[in-house]
Amino acid sequence: MTHESATATSATARAETPAQTYANHVATLTSKYEQILAAGQSVLIHSGSEQYYFGDDRGIVFQAFGHFAHWLPVNRPDHFVLVKAGDEPRYFQVVPQDFWYDQSLQIDADLEPAIHEAFDVVRLSSIDDVAKQTDLTACDYLGPDPAWAAAQGIAQAKTNAPALLAPLDFARAVKAKYEIDQLRLANQQGLVGHAAAAECFLGGGSEFEIHNAFLQACSLLEYETPYTNIVGLDTNAAVLHYQHKSRARVPNAQLLLIDAGSRVNGYGSDITRTTPSQHCHPVMDSLITGMEALELEIVASVKPGVTYPTLHDQAIAGVASLLVEHGIAKVAKSELIERRLAHAFMPHGVGHLLGIQVHDVGGHQRNASGGRIEPPAHSPALRTTRMLSEDMVFTVEPGLYFIPMLLDPLRTGDAREALNWPLIDELIPSGGIRIEDNIRVTATGAENLTRR
Repeated sequence: MTHESATATSATARAETPAQTYANHVATLTSKYEQILAAGQSVLIHSGSEQYYFGDDRGIVFQAFGHFAHWLPVNRPDHFVLVKAGDEPRYFQVVPQDFWYDQSLQIDADLEPAIHEAFDVVRLSSIDDVAKQTDLTACDYLGPDPAWAAAQGIAQAKTNAPALLAPLDFARAVKAKYEIDQLRLANQQGLVGHAAAAECFLGGGSEFEIHNAFLQACSLLEYETPYTNIVGLDTNAAVLHYQHKSRARVPNAQLLLIDAGSRVNGYGSDITRTTPSQHCHPVMDSLITGMEALELEIVASVKPGVTYPTLHDQAIAGVASLLVEHGIAKVAKSELIERRLAHAFMPHGVGHLLGIQVHDVGGHQRNASGGRIEPPAHSPALRTTRMLSEDMVFTVEPGLYFIPMLLDPLRTGDAREALNWPLIDELIPSGGIRIEDNIRVTATGAENLTRR
């Protein structure tokens, strides 16, 4: 065996298994909760209750409450984690006797033994049995069903109390190794889907066909994606959260913007790619290349101690530079920024926290006690205003769009002479551009989870 082979083998032997990283994650969570909870205090964390469409017995697709999912990779209604300082966390598995629906829990086989090691697992057949296991009136409640909590005698003041939620929301931004591993896997799966989507688009596929190509490549059902896929051809790419999937093929389509991710054990990736075809307007084609470079420049600026609005300002400045470089603007970059003209081409924030929820909690939170850091006045849609710290995970997603409802008001007044309207009119049919990667802050810089 060569020295290199021996080193690799040794490293593999030292690598933590998913079960080990999960166990460490639960241990860290337990410690965090114990720091927050007062002596004798206990908190019941509820995955949530199944909801139904009005006047129907058809269930709305269930999504577990974030703080429950932080503990367990189990997306089931009416499951609970009970945490009390000094005690082993308890996991109440409510599994009804039911012949209408499959009641298997679908837990990752690598993690199931670790769950039984980390928790006192109590299997119940009815949610009514939870009250038989502990005095619920003595518990705080975290979850999306305050009505259920009230019915158990839990005081309103102990239901989703800010004193508990604030530190927990704030802490979710910083990820354990287990969480980062799940996000890496979700990114790897998502990239397979994006490659299939691009291939389908270049082969003439419709939005509907491209969407299905992504799902099939990721081996996902539609309801398993972390958010509703955005699949827009040409002008639809300028609708930021475009929700439709047209079945009509678009002859000579210029570009595809697809914003889509995958999910692993509750953790979702959020990836956007813009792919030009041979029919793409040459200026738009060049803008896509420029936006790709800008996105990577912003990622290179990531390190602990940088404030997120600084990254956003860098994105706006980069968009302004692209507008000048491509002759879309007729005034200097500084004027585009000062007069907020560049903002009309990028009306959203440069990104957001990412994890269990795609737009994860705590993005504007000042500290573990609560409070709020408002977005800058020029960019109210910015979802994150915090200072970056090691192992935070978020998206970086600059964009440049030709959106008539934002640009038309600029055709008159002082802004009219600042922009090249004939060229803008040529580019409006091209829609827009967004490039998005998922980023982890390291001790000295950034790890791009999307590009490995």
